[in-house]
Amino acid sequence: MAILGYDHTALPAGDPEALIAFYKRLGMPILYEEQWRAGKTPAFAVQVGPHAKLNFHDPKLWQHEGFAARGPTAQPGCGDLCFVFEGTIEEAESLIRDAGGEIAFGPFDQPGGADAGRRLGTSVYTRDPDGNLLEFMTYPAAGRGSVAALLPPDPGDG
Repeated sequence: MAILGYDHTALPAGDPEALIAFYKRLGMPILYEEQWRAGKTPAFAVQVGPHAKLNFHDPKLWQHEGFAARGPTAQPGCGDLCFVFEGTIEEAESLIRDAGGEIAFGPFDQPGGADAGRRLGTSVYTRDPDGNLLEFMTYPAAGRGSVAALLPPDPGDG
């Protein structure tokens, strides 16, 4: 049997209310919000396309010393997530800004996950309220700069 795809990831939430508001402004549905608000579940989720979600663990859960079903060093802001964006890179930038985010990096062309990592797309990055890095990738590539812009300078240069 083969692994078919990606189902979900879980991240610790530092500021659940700010995360919910931000992801709603990005147009992403929030799952289990009512149950989380009622104290019936210790997590809420953000739907990502038809087959994946981001689970966010409430601070009362991930900070509890008995909760071991998480990365042992996970803290809010540890995520680095890439979303496929259906639209132009300019529309992705507008969505980010309209949601109250700032452009952290990009846009620039780089290989994405499509076509087994061989397809070039164009990415732009922002951060959510907890500091998780969010990448929005559009296909096909728009002919922008290079991913080398993210690399630190070589200490031997200079």
